[in-house]
Amino acid sequence: MVSLTSLWLPILVSGVIVFFASFIMHMVLPFHRADFRKLPAEDEVMDALRRFNLPPGDYMVPRPGSPSDMRSKAFIEKLTRGPVFVATIFKSGPPTMGPQLAQWFVFCLVVSLFAGYMASRALAPGAEYLRVSQIASTTAFLGYVMARWADAIWYKRSMGTMIRSTIDGILYGLLTGGVFGWLWPH
Repeated sequence: MVSLTSLWLPILVSGVIVFFASFIMHMVLPFHRADFRKLPAEDEVMDALRRFNLPPGDYMVPRPGSPSDMRSKAFIEKLTRGPVFVATIFKSGPPTMGPQLAQWFVFCLVVSLFAGYMASRALAPGAEYLRVSQIASTTAFLGYVMARWADAIWYKRSMGTMIRSTIDGILYGLLTGGVFGWLWPH
């Protein structure tokens, strides 16, 4: 076993590398530009919703009041008439990416921490690069990707978006594993 505190450098370096790789994937390359579709008549839809002054949060339309309401004739009629959707309302105003970027960076560090933890429990100092990379990569991949598939199942996220996110997770996992293999204690 390896002390988790001895892995502070690969945890930090892999978190930083994944943070910048995600910037390239989302902001520089056109890879994620199709993740969200534009609503037809966007301005009219925004005008229609604006009058309700919706607070930021997650919304489901239609939303049943209880499990038994899901079987009611009125609820089934709403589902049939449509539209049926799940939406997240953000605070209005100019975009501020700072808080989300800080949270994403912390998330990258947490995923790297768990990758380091799993590798530290399974491997000794001086373990071969490929073995270290395999465990850290797999753990990081799981951290970056697997829970997102539940959203695809339950909230109908598009398959294209999910596949692109899975490719991101493979890349982030490989980068994390590569750093751990490179900086593994001897």
